[in-house]
Amino acid sequence: MFNTPFIIPVVALLIPIVAIVMKHLTKMRAMKLNGLSEGAAAELSDRAHRLEERVGQLERILDAEAPGWRARA
Repeated sequence: MFNTPFIIPVVALLIPIVAIVMKHLTKMRAMKLNGLSEGAAAELSDRAHRLEERVGQLERILDAEAPGWRARA
């Protein structure tokens, strides 16, 4: 049914191909586990933006109430 000389090269090619694909899938999974998901990164960016706004507001309040606070800090 199958010609034996045909099967050996096909199997010899399939094994490394499968090994390479599995290696890359494993690396991608490890990177995904170690890195941030897109949602978490967006949430952290939003929090950082809100904190920057708060610091700006606090600096404006201090400028109005204690004009020389930057020189003393």
